[in-house]
Amino acid sequence: MSESTHNNIDHISYFDYIVIGAGTAGCLMANRLSANPNNKVLLIEAGGRDNYHWIHIPVGYLYCINNPRTDWLFRTEPDKGLNGRSLIYPRGKTLGGCSSINGMIYMRGQARDYDHWAEVTGDDAWRWENCLPDFIKHEDHYRLDEGGDADAQHRDFHGHGGEWRIEKQRLKWQVLDDFAEAAVQAGIPRTDDFNRGSNEGVAYFEVNQRSGWRWNTAKAFLRPALKRKNLTLWHSTQVNRLLFEKSANMLRCTGVEVEREGSPLRVMANREVVLCAGAIGTPHLLQLSGVGPAESLRKHGVEVVHELPGVGENLQDHLQIRSIYRITNGKTLNAIASTLWGKAGIGLEYLFKRSGPMSMAPSQLGAFTRSTKDQPHPNIEYHVQPLSLEAFGQPLHPYPAITASVCNLNPTSRGTVRLKSSDPRQAPAISPNYLSTPEDRKVAADSLRVTRRIAEQPAFAKYAPEEVKPGVEYQSDDELARLAGDIGTTIFHPVGTARMGQEDDAMAVVDARLRVRGISGLRVADASVMPTITSGNTNSPTLMIAEKAAGWILAKRREVY
Repeated sequence: MSESTHNNIDHISYFDYIVIGAGTAGCLMANRLSANPNNKVLLIEAGGRDNYHWIHIPVGYLYCINNPRTDWLFRTEPDKGLNGRSLIYPRGKTLGGCSSINGMIYMRGQARDYDHWAEVTGDDAWRWENCLPDFIKHEDHYRLDEGGDADAQHRDFHGHGGEWRIEKQRLKWQVLDDFAEAAVQAGIPRTDDFNRGSNEGVAYFEVNQRSGWRWNTAKAFLRPALKRKNLTLWHSTQVNRLLFEKSANMLRCTGVEVEREGSPLRVMANREVVLCAGAIGTPHLLQLSGVGPAESLRKHGVEVVHELPGVGENLQDHLQIRSIYRITNGKTLNAIASTLWGKAGIGLEYLFKRSGPMSMAPSQLGAFTRSTKDQPHPNIEYHVQPLSLEAFGQPLHPYPAITASVCNLNPTSRGTVRLKSSDPRQAPAISPNYLSTPEDRKVAADSLRVTRRIAEQPAFAKYAPEEVKPGVEYQSDDELARLAGDIGTTIFHPVGTARMGQEDDAMAVVDARLRVRGISGLRVADASVMPTITSGNTNSPTLMIAEKAAGWILAKRREVY
């Protein structure tokens, strides 16, 4: 790794590629671009190192979210669909980005997601069968380990020896096993793999861990690459704006202006600047740089360099609706973690075995199904946990309970990310506009009914479940949709704010190969390019996007030489 200090903005450094954001996408991108020793690559991250111990202990997400050391502490604007509430909106502020604070769930989504992207962009490169090799390329799946239990299907759909480790969880809960059986009795099939193109079914989630430790993208992709002399990492470095020049009637991104160790500095890119700052950071930086909806930019005193009305539009997210069931005759984390002896036992189990509650992902059991029988495909996802609390960050309830959170996989509501100020250090206005369409409100109500149907099955009857939240007194569509607004929270999956599309799509920010429209030398490779959100957790699809984009960038490099 090379590091350097500059105190004069007139001093200019040159690199072939500048990658902005050392998060999920940026760590992989820096690894791939620097694999060619002829490429001089700079990776810039505004957050600090990932040396906080709670990043690496799986249960540590509890101490990383809403912590200024590891989280940008964003909040949404008051949301009409949430009955005026504002939510915390976690985004990783450290090497590894959101992969350092997220739920560690490995999930690709559904094949139809990617086939739809191909239709939207007019490029078959985004079809499921053409994205699958990009997923497999960086996988290291436990089923394919020596002595693993992979059958032919697993070998066709998974990879081994890549950087991105995928393991089964290191714990089981009887109450979750029984909830899974109740889901089967309610008509949801069992599955042994959520990632073969149709994730319908119920099973324990697979997670991005290695031997009981969180496996973030900084460990997987960045640390090995930092041994290369041609990769430079600048962390704790704020990118203030992109730099442009116009020649031959073509606008080109030539570099970035940053603040590093208290001093301004310009860094130039001979080939490309690649934005990997995420669904919030990427549109924010584009707007700060004068690229976006002209009226909004002028409102905040930003000179319009290139009008692209779609920048910051099309925000999509998964809103989880948490049902809590108090139980009897069963053990949950509420009871185990309520005593000093229980906490000591949890700590000792993790210390000696790297298992137990401290190895837990935030959600252990998953299920994908239909909110109603007439849905053509699974359109809701469950995250089920052997615990309950009033809200994130609050104490566990003093009684045994489970939480069954359900989200609409394909929301029709669309939000925005827009400037509040021309100051790069001031957070943008994040407005998800949850539950703003009749379709989303109907799915919310129907999904809560599916939860109730599962809880009523014989396999769960022995626990005498009592619905604490939202409460059985709420039955009508209107009541349940209003309650969803009262109790719904983000599941941390924002996407779509610099979406890809075809040339005649005025709201598309990038083309099918992720090049920013109307600007040469500038590309986006993160979750913001998704035209529609994937039907599941979004971290691993973001890695796939970065893998595909890196391949295109390197292919272009070979064409030139």
